[in-house]
Parts: sequence; C-alpha cells; structure tokens
Amino acid sequence: MDAEYWNQKYAVDELIYTDEVNRFVKALSEPLIAAAKKPGKMIDLAGGEGRNSVWFAQQGWQAENIDFSKVALSKALKLAEERKVADLYFAHVADATGFESVLTPVDIGVIGYLQIEQPGLNEAIDCLVDNIKRGGHLIGVWHARENLDGGFGGPQNPAVLPTASEMREFLSELPLEIEILENREGQVKTKDGLKPSTTLVLLAKKL
Repeated sequence: MDAEYWNQKYAVDELIYTDEVNRFVKALSEPLIAAAKKPGKMIDLAGGEGRNSVWFAQQGWQAENIDFSKVALSKALKLAEERKVADLYFAHVADATGFESVLTPVDIGVIGYLQIEQPGLNEAIDCLVDNIKRGGHLIGVWHARENLDGGFGGPQNPAVLPTASEMREFLSELPLEIEILENREGQVKTKDGLKPSTTLVLLAKKL
C-alpha cells in the first residue's frame, strides 16, 4: 500500500478514523506532559489525519505530523485550524522510513498504528529515535499479532502485526530504556458497538 492508495482512502469528506486522540497515546503521554517544565516538541510519525498531533498542539506543544499522504495531512491541517492551534502545527509529506524533521530534536516521538512489515517498521522506528533528544521518549501503539486470535479489526496479515518479543529484540539495538512494552486490551468502534482488540503499547526513554 503506497501513498496513492492512502491518498485515495483519505479522499472523502469525513475523517477515516476519528478526531479524538488515541486513548493509549493519551494515557502514555499525559504523565510526560505533566512532568515537563514547559511545552515541548513532538513528532507524530505516520500521523494521518492528525488526531494525536493536534491533541499535542492543544496542550501547547509544537507538533509535526509526518505522513506520506498529502490528502491526510491537508485534513490534519484543517483540524488544527478548527482547534485554533495551526500556529503550533507542522505537516510534513515524507516516508516514515526516511525523513528529516523540521522540529528535531523533539521531546516525544509517537508512532501509532504504522502496520508495515518488520524491516520497514524497524527503519521507521530507528529514524524516529534519531530525531528524539536524549532523555526524550518514544511512544508506540500497534495492532498486535495476538489480535488475530479472537480480536477485532486491524490488518489480518501477521507480517504487519508486531509482537512484544520481536519488538524487544529490535529495540535492544537502539539507545533506549524500555519502560513499558506489553499487550493491552483495546476496543474498536463498530456499527454494532465496541468490539475487543489486542493492542501492543510501547514507552521507552532515549539514553
């Protein structure tokens, strides 16, 4: 699935996902935001329509949404304008596996639901970590491979669904201290109500 696929997917009036910050991103970020002496800078990698990065901007942070879909980023910019945080918001068309941030180095890097095969995901995480300052944090959220066994939603290809053990093995090669790396129970909104899902979450500090 390339940028054109996602441009076509996002080319509808409504938001494909939601304008609400992901609950796992929010839960992992709020203590970091509260502990910061002043608003910082963040990157939302593969941030799509901007629900997470716009939320950071609403907290007073400079936020950069990096995504290869220009259509998604135009919707993110519109959302930032509606929330009156456009002056803190940056939209950057680039591939997640290789980019140059306009805000680097940042305090927090978020990578949410970038469901690609492990070599590419590793490249994206490596690039994101390079743009986080020492003492900053990496936050990750993915549909877990375990979601295939009784979970709902998300990709059905196990190759794009990471596991905690695979993630831990790769992260051990990076200058990171893992604080949280575990599966958590999630929920997916459907027309028939909330359905259970299994979500892999990550919080790591850059050394």
